[in-house]
Amino acid sequence: MCGIVGKYNLKEAIHRENFNKMRDTLAHRGPNGADSFFSISSHIALGHRRLAIIDLSSTGTQPMHNEDNTLWLTANGEIYNYKNLKLELEKAGHKFYSNSDSEVILHGYEQWGENILNKLKGMFAFAIWDSNKEELFLARDRFGIKPLYYYFNNNTFVFGSELKSIVTDKDFIKTPNISSFSDFLVYRYVPSPKTIWENTFKIPPAHFVTFNWKQGLKIEEYWKLNIDNKIISIEEATEKINILLSNSVNEHINSDVQIGSFLSGGYDSSTLTYYLNKIDYPTKTFSIGFENWDKSEHKYAEIVSNIFNTEHKSKILSNDIINNIDEIIDCYDEPIADISIQPTFEVSKLASKTVRTAISGEGADEIFAGYTWHSDLMKRNQYYNSDILRKNIKGHKFTGVEGYSNAMAMGLFNKNILQNIISPDLINYIPNEPFWFYYQHYNKEIDPLKAFQYLDLKTFMSELVLTKVDRASMANSLEVRLPFLDHELVEYLFSLDKSVYYKNSKQKNLLYLLIKDVLPKEILNRKKQGFVGPDSFYMQIDFYKSALKSSRLVKNGIIQNNYLKILFNNFDYWRLWKITVLEKWYNKWL
Repeated sequence: MCGIVGKYNLKEAIHRENFNKMRDTLAHRGPNGADSFFSISSHIALGHRRLAIIDLSSTGTQPMHNEDNTLWLTANGEIYNYKNLKLELEKAGHKFYSNSDSEVILHGYEQWGENILNKLKGMFAFAIWDSNKEELFLARDRFGIKPLYYYFNNNTFVFGSELKSIVTDKDFIKTPNISSFSDFLVYRYVPSPKTIWENTFKIPPAHFVTFNWKQGLKIEEYWKLNIDNKIISIEEATEKINILLSNSVNEHINSDVQIGSFLSGGYDSSTLTYYLNKIDYPTKTFSIGFENWDKSEHKYAEIVSNIFNTEHKSKILSNDIINNIDEIIDCYDEPIADISIQPTFEVSKLASKTVRTAISGEGADEIFAGYTWHSDLMKRNQYYNSDILRKNIKGHKFTGVEGYSNAMAMGLFNKNILQNIISPDLINYIPNEPFWFYYQHYNKEIDPLKAFQYLDLKTFMSELVLTKVDRASMANSLEVRLPFLDHELVEYLFSLDKSVYYKNSKQKNLLYLLIKDVLPKEILNRKKQGFVGPDSFYMQIDFYKSALKSSRLVKNGIIQNNYLKILFNNFDYWRLWKITVLEKWYNKWL
């Protein structure tokens, strides 16, 4: 796992010292080494910060090249099927000089061009400089596990794993995208392809970019999730999922360093711990808890740890940890207000003291329909399987985009509220349809439950959850792997009719069937709980008052102080949480 950066200038040579400073803003993503490639003309540069996981020797150093030095690669991620691909490429005549999984990307691109992307299993963001074409090729994995940003303005094209590497460039024009402030308040993140900065974009998941100065920039989607409604027996589905998940876990522990596992005591992490135990992997597990909270996850994690005999470490937090939010904002160089950003940061910090990489359970709720908004949707029996669930009908808070936006909001900001809080001078920057991103990915033609699950994958998970996990872990130089996001497993579950995998009386029923005989009732019967702290953690009104006392968002005419006072008078903690995160980001990065 690593940090990557690159720059392509049209008219002037790239200053090496300045470029290496950009690269080294990502030192936390790669503390084990750094290197850069500069073309002969110095108009193209690729940089890499290395966290050594596979092939710990110097031959795994990047940027790396092909046999004749016409292709150069800088990559971030893990390719889990790299050994099979390497054998195939060697039979085709390619010569490898390392045992790194990343070198497979390089020779795979040389052999198959952009079609290499459909052959890769894993998480990745990478860039290849093709000197014959004088072209950059950039790509991101199917679900967006690994990040990739780019800036394109005038005679400069810059890309990087995090925005901080781009913002550091001397040619970067630091102009905030004002419409993204509204987007953030609506979604808790800035949705792809937008970012918080003008002329700066995220490459969306499952997309690639080609760029050269003659033809400009081209962006294409290379993978789509097909949806079907096959009806098979639950027994057949459970057996197939057992095989797919077993294979995925085995692939995800392929490493030259010890791998740990986050453990919350919920279905997802407990299932992964069970599968590690089945193959006798010497597992180290890590959990976070909160003081004086009867639902604190560390207690359940310790039960699971004792069953599977893991080497377990817990860290107990107090509500005062909220005052460390500035440290978190520093690693999220774009505002993100998921309420688990601090617990995720703390468990990553804990794990990083022992291991370089850990597995985690993200993706399970999306593919097994385990979120509360899934059950809330399906328990409305009077609308079950009816047309009303397929449409976005006003007044029905659980249906369509309106229902999804209410479920996601954690303090809803619709257009009316945005117009009240955003400064009148900036009203024109508020989108005509604030929920545009949900509409972009909502398909009312498919089953209503699957429509929500698809929205989860394309919006909530890829933009919020995976960003949170990547930044929190990499800020602590920890790689996190996600076995539930094996694309073959995801494709299989989305090919099934909901009657096969969804049961009103038992959420994530297929996952339950895999673990019901190995875990006790106190784990199996736990109510669904996110990776969060107690409500009291987020309801510390004095914290919000202190953070917003001399608000620069108010002073600089971004938000209206009168509406801020209304939020305080109403003890509107969730909206105050979002505004505080935005305020902290604004103070740090502007």
